[in-house]
Amino acid sequence: MTLRQMPSPEEILELIPAGISLDALRDKGMVPLKKSDGVMTVGMADLSAFSEAQLITSKAGMSCEAEIFPSSEIQQLIRSLYDIKSGIVQDTLSSIEEVNDLSELVRQEVMSDTVDAPVIKLVNGLIVESLRERATDIHIEPYEDRVIVRYRIDGVLHDKYTLSKGHQAPVTSRIKVMANLDIAERFVPQDGRIGISLGDRMVDIRVSLLPTQHGERIVMRLLDKARGLLSIEELGMKPDERKRLYDLIRRPNGMILFTGPTGSGKSTSLYAILQALARPEVNIITVEDPIEYDLPGVGQVQVNEKAGLTFSVSLRSILRQDPDIIMIGEMRDFDTAHIAIQSSLTGHLVLSTLHTNDSISAVTRLTDMGIEPYLVSGSLLGVVAQRLVRRICPHCREEVPASGVVLEHGIKKVWRGRGCEKCQNTGYIGRFGLYEQFNVTPEIQAAIAEKAPSSELRAMARKDGFYTLLELGIKAVAEGETTPEEMLRVVGEV
Repeated sequence: MTLRQMPSPEEILELIPAGISLDALRDKGMVPLKKSDGVMTVGMADLSAFSEAQLITSKAGMSCEAEIFPSSEIQQLIRSLYDIKSGIVQDTLSSIEEVNDLSELVRQEVMSDTVDAPVIKLVNGLIVESLRERATDIHIEPYEDRVIVRYRIDGVLHDKYTLSKGHQAPVTSRIKVMANLDIAERFVPQDGRIGISLGDRMVDIRVSLLPTQHGERIVMRLLDKARGLLSIEELGMKPDERKRLYDLIRRPNGMILFTGPTGSGKSTSLYAILQALARPEVNIITVEDPIEYDLPGVGQVQVNEKAGLTFSVSLRSILRQDPDIIMIGEMRDFDTAHIAIQSSLTGHLVLSTLHTNDSISAVTRLTDMGIEPYLVSGSLLGVVAQRLVRRICPHCREEVPASGVVLEHGIKKVWRGRGCEKCQNTGYIGRFGLYEQFNVTPEIQAAIAEKAPSSELRAMARKDGFYTLLELGIKAVAEGETTPEEMLRVVGEV
């Protein structure tokens, strides 16, 4: 016999006997569900936990009765209990100043209700809360009389907390200890990594500290291993865009570039392509700074500038490893670009990123770096310029009259989010990609070799179904996926 419906997390918290932590319940995969007539009912995934359940119920002076539930339901319920108990950020601000002995700051499982030091609770609470709110970055910014904590959610920063100046030193020290950084060093930039677990979720955090006028500014980039790796199908490309990309990556050699500003999803797209290409018979090697996700079946090299292991040095060594496919995290200089192009001309498929505003500008950028136009034309297969745009919240979306730029494009009605609890009153939930794809046809190849201007290359590309980022953004607005304001914020009007 099983219960028809689990009680609410709030009701369950009342049932947990004193001295029993959520950590213990999570480790054993069980949770108390109800009590009646001296019997406590405990939900569990299998009967192997029954003896531990008896110990727990005996603390409450009750006998034990077991109910079997799927493990996923038990774990989901325990996560809900942590969510309630991890609302500790505001609660710990008043008590954190009591922490004087920073030597007690040690690594902890961040989703835990058994830590006592207020500073540990505060930092753990910030991490847990930011992940629950789908944040990708935590910013801790010191000013003259206060410290501001902000989360980047769907690409936009939101103020979350204002800490007193007295909280700055213990919070900074705690984060340094977690990232294995030098606590005593306050005047040079430091970078580190934190590996944390939240129950069954593994999250890597890249930590960057920068000395400023009022103390060290901290940015923590959250890399959720469970959610960060997407397949090509999950990138959100339209069917025709996906087909064009598959046509590119099936080529045996040549160079494919992804362009866009920081945070536009270039690395995510490259990882998706590598997952699609990874097979036992193919040797794939990457050079990255830093390595964001572990890819099975792929050899990944971490750049180390201090040790002299730069992109160009790594590439020279990689070519002696007999690779079929090479991924370069970023092409920053002539040496890296030149070796990459030479590799693509000698039978390798090369994937990389470049910082340009649109896809066609990549041709100009390569020639500005010193690459001869005939080498660019002979190696370049295509360029994808991408942007991530916030999606209108489906729970509070409403239709309103159009105005401004989109009205000039013949759009009379648009959609926008009114703001609700689901989207934290922002009007947006999640993001999707705009992909401007510039494929190099034989005609375009000849034009690049002849140093044709960007306007001429664009006119040629339109014959092959090319659309600019602005045109793709206007189309997304017309289809009700995003708002005109969001589209113009990301794409601009040019």
